[in-house]
Amino acid sequence: MYLQAGRAAGYEQGMTDTARIDTLEIRIAHQDEVIDDLNKTVIAQWKEIDRLTRQMARLAEQFANMGQAERPTQGDEPPPPHW
Repeated sequence: MYLQAGRAAGYEQGMTDTARIDTLEIRIAHQDEVIDDLNKTVIAQWKEIDRLTRQMARLAEQFANMGQAERPTQGDEPPPPHW
């Protein structure tokens, strides 16, 4: 079982401890880089989500204000042509 797991992790039979440690350090360095890239992506996405949320709130407010705008009363409008 250990041998199969070791091969999956990039270890070869007969590797020295130093070689195994070097392999692990390389993998960790790559994983750290991937984690950093993913973190930057998540931060950028949250900024975009925040921007879009603010934009949606402004649009909703504008839409609500459009409905509250003064509408002409019946007396202000001329009667339809068929009257």
